[in-house]
Amino acid sequence: MIDDITLDDALEELESAEDFLNHFGVPFDASVVHVSRLHILQRYHDYLGREGEPEGTDAERFAGYKALLERAYHDFVESTPLEEKVFKVFRMHEPQVAFVPVESLRIR
Repeated sequence: MIDDITLDDALEELESAEDFLNHFGVPFDASVVHVSRLHILQRYHDYLGREGEPEGTDAERFAGYKALLERAYHDFVESTPLEEKVFKVFRMHEPQVAFVPVESLRIR
């Protein structure tokens, strides 16, 4: 972290997947990020939403954010955006489950 800048201030300045990965010191393969940058950021956002924002001191929060970002990045090192289906567009053509009550099948 930079000297007098708080973690919250630093987070406000981050824009790209590379910015986040560099800020949190997560080593990354540029070719993975090139293909999956939006997917990584969305997965990171999803993890934050599910697990909640890290709490504690700036150092503890930094470690929490870093762990979730590493997890999101590694999801796409081990898999592909098509396999992970982070965005709805990837799930649109999957079979849909629909419930049709037997009563609605009667001829009237």
